[in-house]
Amino acid sequence: MGYFDAASSAPLHPVARQALLASFDEGWADPARLYREGRRARMLLDAAREAAAEAVGCRADELVFTSSGSRAVHTGVAGALAGRRRVGRHLIVSAVEHSSVLHSAEAHEAGGGSVTQVPVDRGGAVDPVAYGAALRADTALACLQSANHEVGTEQPVGAVAEVCREAGVPLLVDAAQSLGWGPVDGGWSLLTASAHKWGGPSGVGLLVVRKGVRFAAQGPVDERESGRAPGFENIPAIVAAAASLRAVRAEAAEEAVRLRELTDRIRARVPRLVSDVEVVGDPVRRLPGVVTFSCLYVDGEALLHELDREGFSVSSGSSCTSSTLTPSHVLRAMGVLSEGNVRVSLPLGAAEEDVERFLAVLPGAVSAVREKLGAPVASEVVREEDVLVVDSLGKRCPIPVIELAKVIGDVPVGGLVRVLSDDEAARLDIPAWCDMRGQEYVGAETAEKGTAYVVRRVS
Repeated sequence: MGYFDAASSAPLHPVARQALLASFDEGWADPARLYREGRRARMLLDAAREAAAEAVGCRADELVFTSSGSRAVHTGVAGALAGRRRVGRHLIVSAVEHSSVLHSAEAHEAGGGSVTQVPVDRGGAVDPVAYGAALRADTALACLQSANHEVGTEQPVGAVAEVCREAGVPLLVDAAQSLGWGPVDGGWSLLTASAHKWGGPSGVGLLVVRKGVRFAAQGPVDERESGRAPGFENIPAIVAAAASLRAVRAEAAEEAVRLRELTDRIRARVPRLVSDVEVVGDPVRRLPGVVTFSCLYVDGEALLHELDREGFSVSSGSSCTSSTLTPSHVLRAMGVLSEGNVRVSLPLGAAEEDVERFLAVLPGAVSAVREKLGAPVASEVVREEDVLVVDSLGKRCPIPVIELAKVIGDVPVGGLVRVLSDDEAARLDIPAWCDMRGQEYVGAETAEKGTAYVVRRVS
């Protein structure tokens, strides 16, 4: 099986499938009713809540089930901000949060609140000191993911939680990517997660609000799930989610060692097998099954199609994919190469032979894409005094970088190349190319059309 996109959605765990089917017969009634069928459904719901709370490391009455991980984030952020509105309307997030957190931040800002984005280093991690510096007297809430969904970098949640605790600010942790591997350490205040990330069914999220945290649920509420997740509970899916979380936790320690060895193998061998590759993300503090790399002179969508034809399902944060024309906000915040980006996220039970086969076909797939892009529509090249100008306006990733690479040898050492581009990815990929190839990135200038990226030939 060449499914290497578990960070998007993990295959349904066998235990989840068994629990789901069994619960269809027992968990269909209204758990709020006092008759026999209702009591039976309530027992299943309570048992699932106890199991999930044990896995999270919280009290059962602190945890509610939502309709998705994104819904848990939206509810958690809005409720915590509303509960502390007398303190202020300032929200802190990291620059690499999941889109659900960033969308919540955008909604908060649109409603008159203020938001501070904490930057990350080149490995994708935040500095707890930076979180401390961002805290203000009117800060109502801080948010931080436990591990990044695109590059696998684990965040210093414990240290950030301590900084927030000292300031009296609650910390919401998005634990969607890491909860299947273990509980989140540190004194966090709120936590969210999503069952389909650990092999449970889709449509089930977790929201935990610690006792003592001021919280005011927003929007219409009812008596279900403590008023924080209105609507009839999907008991079969909830039971399956809790059962699969317990099952993957039982396998986690042993499987983490095995998957980490496989991803270490990919991290080490890809740069040897494929030229002009940047492996991104923290090399040590990262999730066991995630490895991400970017390839120069490669169209991300074309590479994904090549790998799909070879039987491998991977994802990409590259701007040149059908779903987006801008680079991943995570890669942009890290300042790393985005073109030809590939994220490999191995599911539980991923076979060593599948990883070896992936490593065997990857060089050919990259070469095939590069060959197709080897003769792009020629860019107009002119000279302005001692500067070589490459007109790549209207051309998308990775063409501007390919054209730069073609002409850099045409200028003397110390000479300049000025690349004209209106592709957002060029702002990230041209500096990354310079760093990888030992050339000097001088900077970006506003041009009559698009932007001019100035590069000095060093060698």
